[in-house]
Amino acid sequence: MPQIHVDSKLINAPKPAKAIAGKSKTRRRRAGKDPTVGLPVLNPHAAAIDIGAAEHWVAVPPGRDQESVRRFGCFTAELEALVAWLKKCRVKTVVLEATGNYWVVLYDLLEAKGLTPVVVNPRYAKNMTGKKGDISDCQWMQKLHTYGLFANSFRPGEAIRQLRTYLRQREMLVNAASQAIQHLHKALVEMNVQLARVISDISGDTGLRIIDAILGGERDPHKLAGLKDPRIRASRNEIALALQGHWKEDQLFVLEQARLSLAHGQEQIAQCDQRIEQQMRSLKSRYPQDPPAKPETSATATQPVAAFNLSDELKRIVGVDLTRIDGVGSVTAQIVLSEVGPDVSKWATEKHFASWLGLCPDHKISGGKILSRSTRRVVNRTRNALRMAAYSLERSQSALGAKYRRLKSKLGAPKAIIAMAHHLARLIWRMLRYGGEYVDKGVAAYEAKYRAQRMKWLAKQAQELNLKLIAA
Repeated sequence: MPQIHVDSKLINAPKPAKAIAGKSKTRRRRAGKDPTVGLPVLNPHAAAIDIGAAEHWVAVPPGRDQESVRRFGCFTAELEALVAWLKKCRVKTVVLEATGNYWVVLYDLLEAKGLTPVVVNPRYAKNMTGKKGDISDCQWMQKLHTYGLFANSFRPGEAIRQLRTYLRQREMLVNAASQAIQHLHKALVEMNVQLARVISDISGDTGLRIIDAILGGERDPHKLAGLKDPRIRASRNEIALALQGHWKEDQLFVLEQARLSLAHGQEQIAQCDQRIEQQMRSLKSRYPQDPPAKPETSATATQPVAAFNLSDELKRIVGVDLTRIDGVGSVTAQIVLSEVGPDVSKWATEKHFASWLGLCPDHKISGGKILSRSTRRVVNRTRNALRMAAYSLERSQSALGAKYRRLKSKLGAPKAIIAMAHHLARLIWRMLRYGGEYVDKGVAAYEAKYRAQRMKWLAKQAQELNLKLIAA
């Protein structure tokens, strides 16, 4: 019997029976049976890989090899040996954690060898309690994948992935060029050259000509003002007045560096645009109707290539004109194509598609009470593009514009943008899934439909209250 010292006296203090029973119950719960017992085996030939930067731990079903868990390095020869070992163990599907970008090469190797890779979020894969480690993690993932408890993440085909890479690279280059323009502006301001006050865009033709002349040694403000384009509204005297600054050697050096960075960035963007055009021309049409093009002969080989039209290429690849949706421009449709592709059959319904984009409420419920209704945090370029498209509906004289303005007045701008982005995602899914063109019915039709719905709801409420509606 346990003994407790209180005030230097020895007191026998037996613990209550309820506490002992509760503790044993907790221990029994912790040491209970495996929660996967009784689940049907859906993937008997499943394996799992715990991805790391320097090493990968691989677990296969027990009995396939002397060691069911092995360690492999990250070099190419070791990755090929990993795939060969999986083939030897008669594995057909492999679950991977999306850790950084270390899984990409391994995914491609598994796919090339005929295996089915399944990429999962580490946030959902590592829910095991107790001692954690690389070996236990991969064994636990292999067991869960055997019972089909992991959902595969979406990844488009190789051709779409290449287009996505080019577009993401272009976006990064545009951001870098924007930073270079900011550095140009900062250097000019510190020399009190107020060029941005008389010219709206210092990265335009006039602004760059003046900056190049300054870097070439020209300091006369009137000669610099003479380089302005006729379309500039400011007069030469106003521009000359803004170009009277305090020239500093250090800021001129910074200005030169920023100008070189901008020129290099613009050159890279142009090269990236060429790759994007080539990749989009190589994509197959979703609904091929025209006969295949004949090979070029010596007579036609010297003819110039037709001008690239983004809207026409998008319509050819996707099969529908997404730009007919108000707010969805060619750039937005191009982002949707590069991130999703022309086939949306991976999502069973439009609701699944909107949920994948993080445009649905992510309710956090505890004890039957909703604690939070915010949307799930998702890093997705399609989601961001659709939010910008929804924001552009502010002054659109269309049914979508009328709906956005109504939601904004009722819910506020942030929630209205998410709601309209959700609506645009559903429209895009329907067009890509079933074909057909989007037809805008106009503001008047939307207002009439909304009024009819309100009248129907009011009539129902009046009937429940034993009242009668009378038109004014």
